[in-house]
Amino acid sequence: MQDKFQSFENRLSKVYKHLGKIARKQHISCFRVYNVDLPEFPFIIDVYKDLIYIAEYKSKHKLSDEEYIEWLQQSMLIVQKIFSVDAEHIYLKRRERQRGEKQYAKLTQEKKELIVDENGLSFIVNLSDYLDTGLFLDHRITRQLIRDLSENKSILNLFSYTGSFSVYAAAGNASKVTTVDLSKTYIHWAKRNMQYNKLYNPDKHEFVQEDVLLYLKTIPPDSYDIIILDPPTFSNSKRMEGVFEIQRDHDDIINQCLDILSPNGMLIFSTNYRDFELNYSTIHTGSIKDITNQTIPFDFEGKLKRKCFRIEK
Repeated sequence: MQDKFQSFENRLSKVYKHLGKIARKQHISCFRVYNVDLPEFPFIIDVYKDLIYIAEYKSKHKLSDEEYIEWLQQSMLIVQKIFSVDAEHIYLKRRERQRGEKQYAKLTQEKKELIVDENGLSFIVNLSDYLDTGLFLDHRITRQLIRDLSENKSILNLFSYTGSFSVYAAAGNASKVTTVDLSKTYIHWAKRNMQYNKLYNPDKHEFVQEDVLLYLKTIPPDSYDIIILDPPTFSNSKRMEGVFEIQRDHDDIINQCLDILSPNGMLIFSTNYRDFELNYSTIHTGSIKDITNQTIPFDFEGKLKRKCFRIEK
């Protein structure tokens, strides 16, 4: 087992040294270092400035309770050594496959928030209270794409989470940004992100707490130039109508978005469902481009499971 710990240490040290240089060069203060690179160590490890966020995935290890505790302690000591941090600067979460509202449920009340930087913008993240931190690192390039395309465009950000795409759109001088999420917590968080970057303009920026599937039905045709659609794989929240499954329902929701796009409008559609297959034949456009490879950040090369499409009206 000691050989495995040495392999974990060597892997972590090598990757952190390499990716840390790139992150510093790009002025990025939060990035992924490790993504279950070794099956015996089923962790995701992210750097957030001088703090370390770790998600441990449930695995079918054959360790006794005592052996598991010893394994975890030894693993965390290696993390402390490689990143030169104390134990209190490490935030460890245990992940299982989450469905519905559980994936966003609050875990604690510590509210360990900090500000991280990305492409000249700042975002509030919370490492203590939720399974996810408030910023999905894998969409760093996709967010920049939105900023590059946003000037004088009307933008609709659906399933917005904490509104990072909306901040990028506002920074790109969008004429209008509408941010929609079912969660009151995340809508408030999204507005705080906009305000922190000194971009918030109540005449241009709208924050809507609503079931996206219901809200889409209220939007007139030709209302938006760009729509960002990054829905959950599965959702059965008590506050939404029915059950949403991405593989079964994606063509319907994509077509609804196409209906409300302006002529020559664009939809950026993304999903984390690793077995996802886009149903080209039922989508009401012939202009669909898989942009997954162009939107993979340096710290996710060879590790990214999500897919991303550029769909034009």
